[in-house]
Amino acid sequence: MADFISPFWDMYVKVLVALSLLFCVFVIATNMRATGKVGELQPHSWDENLQEWNNPLPRWWMYLFWLTVIFAIVYLVIYPGFGSFKGIAGWSSVGQWEKEMKAAEEKYGPLYAKYRNMDVKAIAADPEAMGMGKRLFQTYCMQCHGADARGAKGFPNLTDNDWLGGDGSPDYIKATITNGRMGVMPPFPQLGEEGAKNVAHYVRSLSGLAHDATRAQLGSKIFAENCAACHGPDGKGNPVIGAPNLTDNIWLYSSSETQIMSNVMNGLNNRMPAFGEFLGQDKVHLLTAYVWSLSHK
Repeated sequence: MADFISPFWDMYVKVLVALSLLFCVFVIATNMRATGKVGELQPHSWDENLQEWNNPLPRWWMYLFWLTVIFAIVYLVIYPGFGSFKGIAGWSSVGQWEKEMKAAEEKYGPLYAKYRNMDVKAIAADPEAMGMGKRLFQTYCMQCHGADARGAKGFPNLTDNDWLGGDGSPDYIKATITNGRMGVMPPFPQLGEEGAKNVAHYVRSLSGLAHDATRAQLGSKIFAENCAACHGPDGKGNPVIGAPNLTDNIWLYSSSETQIMSNVMNGLNNRMPAFGEFLGQDKVHLLTAYVWSLSHK
C-alpha cells in the first residue's frame, strides 16, 4: 500500500480505517450499559411467546471486543495497513519473500550446484538428479505439458522427437527454458471460408488424411501463395522460425478440417514463459537434463 499514485488515496485509506475503528469504539461504548430499567421484561416478543430481559452484555464479552480494537491499533502501528505508513517493523510481503528465497537458496543451492558443470547426458543418467528434475518439472511445467509430459491441445509433447524450433538438443532445450518461446501464426481472413476450407483439405492431403481431392487441388495454389513462406513449398516446416511440419501425423492442435480452418482464419498466438531469471542457472541446467531424458530413454 506504499505505492499510491495520488496522495488522495493515501488519505482516503487512512480516514476510512480511522472511522472504522472509531465506529467500533462507539458501538462498544454505547452497549456497555442497558438502557431503561435493568432486569425488566421487554414488551416485544417473537415466535409467539419469546421475550427478552433488559440486561447489559456480559463484561467478559465486552472486554473481548475491546481487545480486538486494541489489537487492530497495535497491528496498524507495527505492520502496514494504515495508508502509506509502513509500520515500525518495516515488514513487507516482498521483503518476506526475498528472505525466504534467500534462506531456501542457502539450504538447497548446494544440491543443485553440484550438477552445474556436469554434461546434460551424464546428469540424465543420475537417478538422484532425475528425481530432482522431475520435481522441478512437476512444479513449473506439468500445468501445460501434463504430468507425463505428453502435452495437450496447444502444448507440445516432450516425449517424442518432434521439435518446433530446433533439433531437441540440450542447448536448444536450455535456451527454450531460459528465454521462453513465442509462437505466432498470422490470420488469413481474406481467404474467406471457402478458401480456408480448400487449404484445410490440401494440408490434410499432405499427411495422408482423408480429403476432398478437388478442394485440395484448389487449396494447393492458395497454400503456395500464403503459407509456403513459413511452412515451405513442400509443407515440411521451418525450424528456424518454429513453423511446424504439416506432412507428418503430429498435430499441436488437431488435424480436423474445422480446427485447421480456424487456425487459418484466426491465426495462433502462443507463448511459453521464460524461467531463466526465476529458476536460476543451476535449476535450469538440471531441468534441461530431465526434459532431454524424456525423449532419450
